[in-house]
Amino acid sequence: MNIHTTDVCVVGGGPAGLTLALCLARAGHQVTVLEQSPRFDRSFRGESLSPDGVWLLDQLGVLGTVAERGALTVERLEIAESGKVMMRTEFADFSYHCRFPMEIPQPTLLSALAEAAAEEPGFELRQGATVTDLVEDDGTVTGVRYRAAGGEKGEIRAALVVGADGRYSKIRGLSGLDFTKVPLDRDVVWLRVPRPASWEAGTYRIRLRGARHGLFIPTYPDDIRVGFNIPKGGLKELRADGIGALHTRLHEIAPELSETLRATVTGWSGTTVLDIFTVATPRWSRPGLVLVGDAAHTLTPILGQGVNHALIDGRTLAGLLDPALRATGTRRAELVTTAALRFQAERETAVRISRNLQLRQERAFTFGHRLAVAGRSTLYRALHHSRYLQKRILCSAYFQLQPELTG
Repeated sequence: MNIHTTDVCVVGGGPAGLTLALCLARAGHQVTVLEQSPRFDRSFRGESLSPDGVWLLDQLGVLGTVAERGALTVERLEIAESGKVMMRTEFADFSYHCRFPMEIPQPTLLSALAEAAAEEPGFELRQGATVTDLVEDDGTVTGVRYRAAGGEKGEIRAALVVGADGRYSKIRGLSGLDFTKVPLDRDVVWLRVPRPASWEAGTYRIRLRGARHGLFIPTYPDDIRVGFNIPKGGLKELRADGIGALHTRLHEIAPELSETLRATVTGWSGTTVLDIFTVATPRWSRPGLVLVGDAAHTLTPILGQGVNHALIDGRTLAGLLDPALRATGTRRAELVTTAALRFQAERETAVRISRNLQLRQERAFTFGHRLAVAGRSTLYRALHHSRYLQKRILCSAYFQLQPELTG
């Protein structure tokens, strides 16, 4: 078995793992990233980046590369109830250096981060590598065992193993850390269609009709990603009624898409279903191991928070690990453990704010009673007419990181 030694072994080459690796490699550390997929050019749902995430890409020096390769700037958020717009927010009205969200194909984002990291001598990316087990010594994680794309087995020894392998994290399961998967009352059916000519390109749309809702997300270069709610486990019932049931369901909340939908989505193979849940992990780390991104704190699709928090996690953890990794001997292990604990302490409040905001919106979107729907509409109308309320609520989702501009 081939055994390799590095400072940090990152399992998962997504936004959190690659941001962490880039920052650590630039600081002069050795980082090995193990990614199960052999390539980045695969389909993702998580392409939304909040203004803070855009700002962070600018700080990392990769925003220009991403923009050159293709991304879409979002200018507004619109919520409509039964075909009538209740709330409309213009991101240009916020006072931040980066005020607009972006829709970035995740293969574009990941390749830009990986290429920037590859410029550093300490960075190594091994794609097609599947972790099979953790290596432990007297209760401390000291590395991982993995299987390469060709079937060869290997082992990585490291001062820290980072589980950055997403919402279905294998490292979380192997770690022995306590966690609770909390299913929500719905699943989401996702599909992709061409954007209708009547729709402005740079608009997030949320369409509501009683207890039904749909997310309509502009996607580079000129498509719309559609996510609409069904009851938890309700796909079998929906599919039993044929693809026409899907067409009817979406026509009720977005009739402008009906013609395109019927022409482009002619079977269920053009759809995917996302199981909606959150994960509560009381402790994100143990000696020698830490979880980041969705592996530590799985979020829902509402307001596109997952990628944003993943990027911030990666940069935050790197900054805390840098001085710890420069130490030697037993002191190094102690400082790495402390850095992992500090990482959770610094990040969990922001994550909790985003999760609570998402869960409040999730509940509001499922209101079906007439009075509850009327109350929801009243709230959105109040938001529409109040810059103060918009700022108070939306800034907690989109502007947690950047300093506000003054003057």
